[in-house]
This record gives sequence, structure tokens and C-alpha cells, in this order.
Amino acid sequence: MRLPEVDWERTYDNLRRLGAPYNIAFGTVTVLSNSRMALEASEYARDQGKYDFFSAKVFQAYFTEARDIGKSDVIQDLAAASGLDVNELQIALRQGRYAPRLRAAQEAGRRYNVSCVPTFVINEHQVIVGAQP
Repeated sequence: MRLPEVDWERTYDNLRRLGAPYNIAFGTVTVLSNSRMALEASEYARDQGKYDFFSAKVFQAYFTEARDIGKSDVIQDLAAASGLDVNELQIALRQGRYAPRLRAAQEAGRRYNVSCVPTFVINEHQVIVGAQP
């Protein structure tokens, strides 16, 4: 999916400025990736004890390198670079092994009326809403 027409140059200049103090480099993303596969792969990485490392790789691939994280070959590259078993990951993705977790997270989001990020739910009661719709 192509991104809608907005002043992307200004948007990315602002992101680069905001990311610089944290050593976060933003590239110029031109494709809005379907992140479902990356999210399912992240759950696989969680089960392997490599969630943080894999998620950082996905973030860098998408936001810095402007890679399409909706493509299987990109996810496989990131999984391999994260020390994950790529063959086992492919099987898990084909089987939809982690789809129920994503559905549960979506349902929780609906239950707590999450409409922007970040949103934090504390003790299944207190909801603290972030600033970005």
C-alpha cells in the first residue's frame, strides 16, 4: 500500500530531529507495510527469549532502512540476524501458531478503547493514554 499524500519530507525531517538525541536514525519509508507477519514473528521470538533483539531489528529495518516488513524474505533475514530458527519460524507462521495471541491483543485493545499510542493499561483497570492518535 502506498502512503497517502502528505508533506513526508517535513515529517521525516521532524522524526530525524526527534530521534537524533537517542541515536535513532529514521529513513524515508515509502510503503505502509502490513506488519501482521512481523508481529507474529515477534511472538515467536518472545517464545525463544529473543523478543527485544528481534523487535529492535524489525524497528531498524522498517524505520531506518525503509524495508518492507510485510515481506517474508525480510522477516526471514531479520530472524536469521536475530539467531532465530528460520525454518521453525516459517512453519509457525504457516500454521498461524501466533495468530490467537494477536487476536487476543486486538480484543484487549477494543475492550480498553485503545485509539492511540502509546496506551498503557495498569492492573486491568487504569488506562493511561498517549499523545499520538
